[in-house]
Formats: sequence, structure tokens, C-alpha cells
Amino acid sequence: MKLMIASDIHGAADCCRALLDALDREGADRLLLLGDILYHGPRNDLPEDYAPKQVIGLLNARRDRLLCVRGNCDTEVDQMVLDFPILADYAWLAAGPRPIFATHGHHHNTRTPPPLGPGEILLHGHTHIPAWEPFGRDNWYLNPGSVSLPKEESPRGYMTLEGNAFRWKWLNGTPYHTLTL
Repeated sequence: MKLMIASDIHGAADCCRALLDALDREGADRLLLLGDILYHGPRNDLPEDYAPKQVIGLLNARRDRLLCVRGNCDTEVDQMVLDFPILADYAWLAAGPRPIFATHGHHHNTRTPPPLGPGEILLHGHTHIPAWEPFGRDNWYLNPGSVSLPKEESPRGYMTLEGNAFRWKWLNGTPYHTLTL
């Protein structure tokens, strides 16, 4: 199974289209969205291509391939227009070499981690900065960065997980980091 992982679309329609083009190009079985799907929130500038109604249509058309967790900008009103569940605060995944705790990152992160066993992975977005850092008891913190509003000069991008390899990629599919666990 190939999993594609992305975060922080923030209502940017062109970036969402590029992400879904990447999903097709990657041939991933599922796309895991780590929250902040439709809205930009009070701390972010509007993305150039801000069009949440278009993002709704784009994602609803792919609802059968989406897995999601709730971001700090996602609300029950958003769930009313999206045809796939987005309100779970976290998900445990049995994909790849180690158990993965997937969340947005505003509650559970390396400063306030969830209860992880040795070797388990904390996967979250929220910071808009890609990451692959060891911490805790042989744990890993992984972050795909942001699809629409990257910070600290990081690329707009996503991650893939296939087998035991995590790959960080630009939205155009060009890889820039690989972590094999």
C-alpha cells in the first residue's frame, strides 16, 4: 500500500489541484490529510488562490481515497459541506514499519506528545515546516510541511509512505528527502 500524506491546504484551490494531480501521478492508494483543509485561520495570510468552495468540490470528488484528522482551523461547519470525515483529533495507523500516531499538531507534538511506545511515530502538520526528527524513546517526529502556506522557506509539498520509506516531495513530485525506517 502506498500512502500520500499532506497538510495545511487552507482553502488554496490551485494548490489542492496540484496535490490531487500528485495523488494521481504517485498512484497512491490513499491520501491522508493532516488538517486545516478549508480555512486560513487568523494567523495566516490568505493564500493567493484562496477558494474554499472549489476545494470542497475537488476533495469531495476524491472522498473514497481520503483519510483525515482535524486541524485547528477545521470546524463542524466544514464537516457539513465535506463528504468524508474530518473531525477526528487523531488516528493510529498500521502502515509502514512502525505504528503511526497521526494528528494535526496543535495539541499533540514533541513538546506535548501523545502516549507513544518505543519506536512509534508522531506524524503531524500545523507548523508548515517539513520535519524528520528523532525524539523520545526511539520515536520519530515527521511532518509533510504545507501544501499552500510553507514557512521558513520550505517547499510546498507532501510526503509518501511506501514500505519502510518516507519521501518528502515538492508539489511537482520532485523528491528532496528520504527516510527509511
